Amino acid sequence: MTAPEQPSSDAAVPAEQPVGRATGLIHHAYEPPGGFGSVQPGVFKASTVFFQDTAALKAREWKDKSGYTYGLHGTPTTFTLEERLATLEGGRQCLLAPSGLSALTLVAQSLLKAGDEVLLPDNVYAPNRDFTRVELAHWGVTHRVYDPMDPASLAGLINERTRLLWLEAPGSVTLEFPDLQALLAVARQHPRLVVALDNTWGAGLAFNPFELGVAGGQASSGVDISVHALTKYPSGGGDVLMGSVVTRDEALHLQLKLTHMRLGLGVGANDAEALLRGLPSLALRYAAHDRATRAVAQWLAGRDEFTQVLHPALPESPGHAAWAQVATQAGGLVSVVFDHRRFGADRVDAFVDALRLFRIGYSWGGPVSLVMPYSLRGMRQFGPLAGRGDDTLVRFAIGLEEVDDLLADLDQALKVLG
Repeated sequence: MTAPEQPSSDAAVPAEQPVGRATGLIHHAYEPPGGFGSVQPGVFKASTVFFQDTAALKAREWKDKSGYTYGLHGTPTTFTLEERLATLEGGRQCLLAPSGLSALTLVAQSLLKAGDEVLLPDNVYAPNRDFTRVELAHWGVTHRVYDPMDPASLAGLINERTRLLWLEAPGSVTLEFPDLQALLAVARQHPRLVVALDNTWGAGLAFNPFELGVAGGQASSGVDISVHALTKYPSGGGDVLMGSVVTRDEALHLQLKLTHMRLGLGVGANDAEALLRGLPSLALRYAAHDRATRAVAQWLAGRDEFTQVLHPALPESPGHAAWAQVATQAGGLVSVVFDHRRFGADRVDAFVDALRLFRIGYSWGGPVSLVMPYSLRGMRQFGPLAGRGDDTLVRFAIGLEEVDDLLADLDQALKVLG
């Protein structure tokens, strides 16, 4: 027996009213029965959202997720993804952006105005630094750079104009891990200062950015904002660009959300679907990346071709003790430094080109291991790498291949160095 047709909430043309075939297809009265359940949530695609009547139009609210008004302001698919991401990172509210960089710039555009200042760590994600240095400067926002490994240097920079403090854990490319608790203890002496963390590496799993404990006897509840490039681990396939901004404070979330609306930021339903499919396996994949990368890092540390191996779980890596205080995992990145006096940039490039399983490409968090060479010239103002401008750093993003196969690939490629 066929289930009875449900009344339409879209004011479909009554069945008894004669209409043309095209009109009948567009305004068909059938609605499927409710109560359907499956492993994956439904995918809703919409720019236009229907209202039952003008009263519903005037009463509908989107800011608290109690209703739908327009595709950019949310659908069941994006609301579901936002709620799950907020849970992942230990927050209460989440906004989605078209990329990780878009999420970073949303924070700055929402919180800063002409005359304000933002503080960046020396090891900040380079596109965030460039946006601050160029775009924000055009709008009258200044910035200064602090040494993330020296909380005292941060204390000396904060003034009455400072409104936003960025944290990076670990450092982009160079992977030194700052003392987040100590940095937060400094920041919390200035109530008007908003603290934002690029938490892409931690993925909401290595540590909880909103609960970072106590440093030096002073309570530190955690950051105000966690930004996440969902392009990396949550996607897991190297095929989706998306970012998120997670908060706990309702007023701060609303401020960000209104800027998000005015900028017209949105994500595609199929991209949201891909993220929702990836999230259930995120913890398993992250743990696999973590185990494999620790094994690779240990192997690299035993080679004499490198002057330094950078990975937070290695005791000799900068910031290891700070990592051990707050984190339980160490992600899928490891970097090595070549001394230019032994191996010039051309020879390092030959090593990278000789790799067979490691593919040359940006980003990380997917199944394929990646490699990328960087010149250290101008990369750091502070720390031991600041004076090594002629040396070359190579970053490895460890994928989901067998570890023994990756080690064999590294071993054969290192032979080109002689």
